[in-house]
Amino acid sequence: MLEKRLEKHIDLLIERYPVLEACKEDIISGYELLEECYTNGGKLLIAGNGGSAADAEHIAGELMKRFKTPRPIPNELKERLIEIDPVRGENLSKNLERPLMAIPLVAHEALTTAYINDVDGLGVFAQQLYGFGKKNDVFLGISTSGNSQNVMSATVVARALGIKVLGLTGELGGELNMVSNVCVKVPETETYRIQELHLPVYHCWCLMLEDHFFGADA
Repeated sequence: MLEKRLEKHIDLLIERYPVLEACKEDIISGYELLEECYTNGGKLLIAGNGGSAADAEHIAGELMKRFKTPRPIPNELKERLIEIDPVRGENLSKNLERPLMAIPLVAHEALTTAYINDVDGLGVFAQQLYGFGKKNDVFLGISTSGNSQNVMSATVVARALGIKVLGLTGELGGELNMVSNVCVKVPETETYRIQELHLPVYHCWCLMLEDHFFGADA
């Protein structure tokens, strides 16, 4: 059940992008999957190609530090930092922000290029998921067609490890829709238009997560 105070983010999303009413329930279900992940000490692993690769890094950037709401670190850690180094620790105690751990599987160039060159191009996300993934994590696969083969290979490893799969696709959904625990299929079929709707969806998720874990009522 979605918290009452989080409904405002969904309402604003639909107000600004009425076309997303068609997948509103899946957007909410996707958020609930992410909330459960972080509540249980998990992390988000994200992959996509091209513009979706950029989205993967964008999402991680919004989750690993503040999006809108301040995220001060616990007082115990502040005191420990200052105890270890009074000068640097004082600065860190003011500037560090609590993260929601998110790893973009598109960002490790030495690892990914080595694996692509030495082993298997289509398994590049699957290998990282195997290395980074654990129970309670979520794999977010972003594919406008829903048929990106390197993303689909990662979903096989995710399911084998008991990691839940969240899909973000276009209207047709593709293979990713069939294997995801939740799949948000934005109602467009052309690549750039799908991507234009992916951004407000994942921004809404980031806002809701931040509000839940770091907001005034957290």
